Amino acid sequence: MDNYHVCRLAVAPIRKEPSDRSEIVSQLLFGDRVEVLEKTEKWCLIKTHHDNYEGWMDYKQLQKISDLQFHDEKAFSNLTPFQLDNTLIASNGTKYYLSPGSTLPYFENGFCYVGDERFEVTSKPFIPSKNDFKLNVEQSAKFFENTPYLWGGRTFFGIDCSGFVQIVYKLNGIQIKRDASQQAEQGEIVDFLASALLGDLAFFDNEDGKITHVGLMLSNDKIIHSAGKVRIDPIDDQGIYNAELGKYTHKLRIIKRFI
Repeated sequence: MDNYHVCRLAVAPIRKEPSDRSEIVSQLLFGDRVEVLEKTEKWCLIKTHHDNYEGWMDYKQLQKISDLQFHDEKAFSNLTPFQLDNTLIASNGTKYYLSPGSTLPYFENGFCYVGDERFEVTSKPFIPSKNDFKLNVEQSAKFFENTPYLWGGRTFFGIDCSGFVQIVYKLNGIQIKRDASQQAEQGEIVDFLASALLGDLAFFDNEDGKITHVGLMLSNDKIIHSAGKVRIDPIDDQGIYNAELGKYTHKLRIIKRFI
């Protein structure tokens, strides 16, 4: 069964239904691995390797890889760094511009490989480590400041609240799930807002008690989150206060620690 694939574009949409008009529920970044669960002529239902997320994709945006390659974790450990210019040069001389936190499969001596295709890597990739989490997480989060909010987004051209904390964590060596409601089930509970530390995640619910928003704590009274854009706002026991709007915008439900 040829069901293992890797994303061969800088970013590719994952959709709710097999149609170009269907909503984007998430995105694949270059080098993300997926398992193809079913396939029509154009569309395929995929499950992502990094967070077990399911959705529909245009099959042309994927490259087939072997079972062995798919499970070779070490080969997928190099990421693009925090900078705007993460350019790949394909063998035909054309360029791909990658977002930070994209994976560079089989990176070695300035090249990475997707299937049989070789790409020249112009930036200096890195292997993230959670040992340096506290040192780097604030800088990582602030790199995305002013990125516009985009439902399903995972890049600095558009990102949603859970995609933002997921990619910041990925760049710091921690894998978490895709949606805020899924992320809220992970990690250890922090009992009080006053005890919150840099890097903790705060989750917010709607009137029905459903978790719909997440942000990253910069301290116990400041949060960075994607709402309209990635922004820094004050937070207290009631929730996030937006000074521009002069009101509380998100009601605090729970705080979780992942490291």
